[in-house]
Amino acid sequence: MANLHERTVAGFGEEWSRFDQSELSPSEAQRLFEEYFSVFPWAQLPEAPVGFDMGCGSGRWAKHVAPRVGTLHCVDASDEALTVAKRNLAAQPNCEFHHRGVDSLPFESASMDFGYSLGVLHHIPDTQAALDQCVRALKPGAPFLVYLYYRFDNRPAWFRTLWEATDRARRLISRLPTTRRHLVTDVIAGTVYLPLARTAAVLEKAGFNVSNLPLAAYRKLSLYTMRTDALDRFGTQLEQRFTRDEIRSMMERAGLERIEFREGVPYWCAVGRKRPQK
Repeated sequence: MANLHERTVAGFGEEWSRFDQSELSPSEAQRLFEEYFSVFPWAQLPEAPVGFDMGCGSGRWAKHVAPRVGTLHCVDASDEALTVAKRNLAAQPNCEFHHRGVDSLPFESASMDFGYSLGVLHHIPDTQAALDQCVRALKPGAPFLVYLYYRFDNRPAWFRTLWEATDRARRLISRLPTTRRHLVTDVIAGTVYLPLARTAAVLEKAGFNVSNLPLAAYRKLSLYTMRTDALDRFGTQLEQRFTRDEIRSMMERAGLERIEFREGVPYWCAVGRKRPQK
């Protein structure tokens, strides 16, 4: 059985068709890229490196990575998402596109100079197996960057209780017909994300610590990003979350070492290097 959840794959195809990132300002796109890639060891890559983006979606990360590398393989299980990525990356001649799942990566073992998968592997039934497959494709010493949803292990108890309530809502909303699902998540973005994010921005300017306020991470982001992420968060049927320690253990089991976590949002974003083969 393929290691994918078909309804989740279809949902992301719809998401990237609706939010193809064309309305995102270049400055916001750059800021998000720098946050997610803040721990990525660019200086350690060889000249003209060849790597892969597992779960490339709309190509929003590949757009920033491709100009820095030799060849970038963009992989996604959704043909609909790949159509968007091809359009967004039309100016990048060094991108190659593959309609594949994580358990059928089109690479030889130990052939890639780097890889990354951001916000994808926690939507796959067996996240450990998916991570194993990604690392298998890497050369010894090559870096792999991953972002997995956190299990609020660095948050107070009340924060986790609040999330449990929203997760019950997700389980219902994610099963709605497409039009209704999009409508509900847009309403959530406009009536929950936006007010809380802007309130956090005002409180921060007044000198308050807003790090534990819900949705404070969106205080400098656009409504477009909030709408995208609300659909991502509440419109996805399969979602898994992990603690920092669990992610480290998973990365180690997959064959990564010298693991480094980003100390800040987004939680948890980490990079490791493939252990040399004995």
